[in-house]
Amino acid sequence: MLKYRSNKKELLDEDNIPKEDLYQNLKELNTINTLLGGYKITFSALKKITQTNKTYSLIDIGCGGGDTLKQISVWSKQNKRTINLHGIDIKPVCIEYAKTNTVNESINYICDDYRNAFNHLKQIDIIHACLFCHHLTENELIELVQFAVKNKSVLVINDLERNLIAYYAIKTLTALFSKSYLVKNDAALSVARGFKRQEWLDILTKAGVKKYSVKNKWAFRHEVVVYGNQS
Repeated sequence: MLKYRSNKKELLDEDNIPKEDLYQNLKELNTINTLLGGYKITFSALKKITQTNKTYSLIDIGCGGGDTLKQISVWSKQNKRTINLHGIDIKPVCIEYAKTNTVNESINYICDDYRNAFNHLKQIDIIHACLFCHHLTENELIELVQFAVKNKSVLVINDLERNLIAYYAIKTLTALFSKSYLVKNDAALSVARGFKRQEWLDILTKAGVKKYSVKNKWAFRHEVVVYGNQS
């Protein structure tokens, strides 16, 4: 089991999800990410690729409810980084939720496909993807990596490791505590759609990138950094 990535689509990828159901899903995902320390993978990467004396433009693709951007905003202030934050998501309901969720932060939101990001922004130094890539096929992942390289952006990926312990742990926890049918269905499936380290290496090789790092992190995650600005 879990030898290969699942190609089964998550409920979250469907259209016309009732607003209240999606909102409950977004709230619970933030709770899970916070409790398991998932945001720390993003902070670790950002600390390596940013400096205190420069200004950066970052876009979070598939930004959902904006919780990751909210966390990055807090981190950047605490660590004296100047980062102009943008979020892009194809679902209007996610953008609506995100604007309300991050009303006290200076974050610009765009409702569009990430591939159209440069139609809205002239410069993007950092493309960030947190729990977004496991929704994509291998060909779509190669396209994402090449998109970053083509536009000379650093791509930071924070996503799930496909692991049996993680699979059964999250399946049990969500069955016991989740109030969202989306989370109950999708949490374990997300792990099944996750990655092995070698798979990331294969994807990056197929994308033709020259400089990158792939690291295993706590709570069955991977930190992938593609230095598109140096390729």
